[in-house]
Amino acid sequence: MTQKNFTTRKIVIIGMMTAVASVVYYLDFPIPGIMPSFIKLDFSNVISLLAGFAMGPVEGVIVCLLKNLIHLLIKGFGTTMGIGDIFDFVTSAFFVLVSATIYRRKKTKKGAIFATFVGMLGFTFISLPLNYFIVYPIYFKAFGGEETVLKAYQAIMPGVDNTFMALCLFNLPFTFVKGLLCSLITIFVYKPLSPIIKSSKS
Repeated sequence: MTQKNFTTRKIVIIGMMTAVASVVYYLDFPIPGIMPSFIKLDFSNVISLLAGFAMGPVEGVIVCLLKNLIHLLIKGFGTTMGIGDIFDFVTSAFFVLVSATIYRRKKTKKGAIFATFVGMLGFTFISLPLNYFIVYPIYFKAFGGEETVLKAYQAIMPGVDNTFMALCLFNLPFTFVKGLLCSLITIFVYKPLSPIIKSSKS
């Protein structure tokens, strides 16, 4: 991090956006009847995407990282060893890194749409193996086994009888919709907000 790339003003802007992202992250909410209550929707990726588009992919990822570190420090690791925040960081950082890198090469509205679309697809599909091989095995140990976790899905759709099915029918579409909503909001608000964020470069 050189002085040229990370001015004091830019660091302040990153800190401010991290604070906003952290607050938005805490405003997550469940979607009863559609997803199990332990899965919640939040729009903190909008803030990270804005940072990535305005300042660069590295800055966007930094906002993701700091947001999750703050959440971990406040909430603690708990019985799941902070796996939810680690998962959120990996998927969100991938989303922001891909989107902001593509957008940097073509800074137009069409470029932003294409960038977030590609990032959203990656965000969605990397969530499946991460959940299946890492996140949910930890949840099973923390919450009393696979059967206990599956009951939350079966309360909504009784025919779900294994973890892979649950992830494909519930988590994958949910992650796609979450990514889509964050992308749409980012594209809608980026233009009026970008002059404020870009002033960090001065």
